Amino acid sequence: MNKVTNIVLGGLGGQGVLTASDILADVVFRAGYDVKKSELHGMSQRGGSVSSDVRYGPVVHSPMVPLGEADFLLVLEPTQVDVNKPVLRPEGVLIPPDVIPPDGLKNKKSFNVAMLGALSAFLDIPESIWLDAIHARLAAKLHRLNDEAFAYGRQAARARFHLS
Repeated sequence: MNKVTNIVLGGLGGQGVLTASDILADVVFRAGYDVKKSELHGMSQRGGSVSSDVRYGPVVHSPMVPLGEADFLLVLEPTQVDVNKPVLRPEGVLIPPDVIPPDGLKNKKSFNVAMLGALSAFLDIPESIWLDAIHARLAAKLHRLNDEAFAYGRQAARARFHLS
């Protein structure tokens, strides 16, 4: 891979957008890429918009995804899809929150990890690296629940987007 991959995560404060972006940045770092990350907190403590850019590749010079250049837009809150859509390039992939059927999660607090599972279906990074990064970020008592959420999201994206 010679190009930089641009990923934007969006949602509301308290949904785990920043935790998800921390995990994602760790995943691509563990996979051997140069990675840069930036965050826009907004009114996150009051449920306001939160977004985080993660860029990775052989060499990354800036943490900010230029407008209209995101390869992937991962959105955790339906009201934030249109807010964040301008960052997505025309051929980019929107992963909306409804990709994850809510009745399949044992705990809705693991929704952000399920959405990372959905994103992982598009990226050529071994699942073991994803799980290692998730385990490094979350308490041991949450590993099993989040492993299941990750697998659920990965399978949901494969079904929704017809991926192998």
